[in-house]
Amino acid sequence: QKLLLQNEDVPVIMNTYFSQKVLLGEHSEAREKTYGLTKMLIRKNIISLAQTFRLDDLDDKLHQEPSDNQVACAPQIHNKSDSKQHPSALSAINDSLLDMVESQGAVGWREVQVRVVIQRVYGLPAREGYRSHPQGNKPLCATPTTNSDPPGVRLCLLVQDAYGMFSEVQLQSLSSTDDVEQYCRRWEGKSCCLAGMKILQRTTRGRALGLFSLIDSLWPPVVPLKVPGQSQDSEMMTTNLPPPSFCYILTVQSGEMHVEVDEEEQISNLYQPPAVHGLKEILRIDACNERCSFWAHVLYRRLQTKHNVPIDQKDTLLFVTDSTLQNVVHGIPKAVAVSVTASCVLSMEIREALSAGSQLVFFKDALWGNGRIICVERTVLLLQKPLLCSAAGADLSKLTGPVRLDELDSTTQANSICALRGTVVGVNESTAFSWPTCDRCSSGKLELCPQDRELLYCNQCSEVVTTPVLKMQLEVFLSCPSRSQSTVKVKLLQRTISSLLMSSANEDGTYEVQSVLGKEVGLLNCYVHSVTSHPNCVALEEIVLL
Repeated sequence: QKLLLQNEDVPVIMNTYFSQKVLLGEHSEAREKTYGLTKMLIRKNIISLAQTFRLDDLDDKLHQEPSDNQVACAPQIHNKSDSKQHPSALSAINDSLLDMVESQGAVGWREVQVRVVIQRVYGLPAREGYRSHPQGNKPLCATPTTNSDPPGVRLCLLVQDAYGMFSEVQLQSLSSTDDVEQYCRRWEGKSCCLAGMKILQRTTRGRALGLFSLIDSLWPPVVPLKVPGQSQDSEMMTTNLPPPSFCYILTVQSGEMHVEVDEEEQISNLYQPPAVHGLKEILRIDACNERCSFWAHVLYRRLQTKHNVPIDQKDTLLFVTDSTLQNVVHGIPKAVAVSVTASCVLSMEIREALSAGSQLVFFKDALWGNGRIICVERTVLLLQKPLLCSAAGADLSKLTGPVRLDELDSTTQANSICALRGTVVGVNESTAFSWPTCDRCSSGKLELCPQDRELLYCNQCSEVVTTPVLKMQLEVFLSCPSRSQSTVKVKLLQRTISSLLMSSANEDGTYEVQSVLGKEVGLLNCYVHSVTSHPNCVALEEIVLL
């Protein structure tokens, strides 16, 4: 179809997402009967196409005669320090995201604002664009990045308006991943006004499962919503509301944006803080793709091996526990694996803390499904407790005693951790070897000293090594009562090897296999590499817990 504008020769493409049939006045009775239910779904502002396309031939009557469907403006928020620099701060404030999209279109809006509540703040990997430099309570402004800048993180807000509509606002790239936690604390739960935005994408549940799993965790609303098409005082109850089926992704307009957050304002009643649960409760959830938040002690970290993949793009396995798992007698594991995907943005503070040792970490909005906990896009890991969160029962973060792992048995699965004890029944001689290391720096890169071929020289220390330390690699086969029908092979750590071979060395420093057979080992903490049934074998590696 071709749409003609009077006195204009402009091609027009119609967007029919929100088309609605309008009946004539004589059919008003039928209109009320037919469309009485649908009028609650959509609210239209009557904006002329000439005004939308900024044509000269504007209809003056449109500005003189307010429409019955026009939205009453919400109370205006001012930012005193920047009101002169940003004219949008002086304009009227709308309270409906859908209204703004319908009236302003995909081109974006500059001189109008929409008031929303910030439900979540998180970072997404920045693929291109800008870097922002927020300061204090001033509106966020963006500047272009150059190719020489390091890859950053795009600061994103999941916002909700008074009518229940959600949008993801993708702001510009930050210079540091640590800034995400700062804005989580400052902005989450607060109201803000958006201007200078444009529509990047209209996405649906089928196209953005991760985004909608987060939206579903915030649905239904905790307070009554305003009803589209009715007076501002009219409210609708939050029970039996269908979850949102689409969401608009908003981004900046031509490198300029205006995000005004009143950080001194109280937390909005519409805000839903993360509900904190114990790991035992999460493992019993039947639903799939369910967002969950929890405290956990990180016991062990392992980078998953993927060939030809850069280290910063590899997934990480974190093995965690809490008091609800440690106090379970049977039926539920005492430690569970949390897979942290490469798309989950981790702050440098979190990375350094996990490298340093055991840490208590808050996992916010992780994804649970198919028996796995996964940290994906829009999951946030924190070292400190959020200012607001709803917790069930007592403090789940405190452990009452030393950490215990489940012993190896018939239910043990691959890519898990367990405790192991048994009797040595064999040695894998094909993989056993030893090598000298420097007694100062532990480097294994030693060579013969040029001045004295009977001595070793360390290139790292640039010193002669007079008393090298011998290190070994040793894999043994164990007979384990808890898995008597399986061949159990474990790669031992240096300290266990030294203990096993103590007082078993020959005069020339070598060892006989027979000297270690029949010796007891354990209790060892191990990572399970594989579990196979044909042949019935379990391959493990001894580890050190953080």
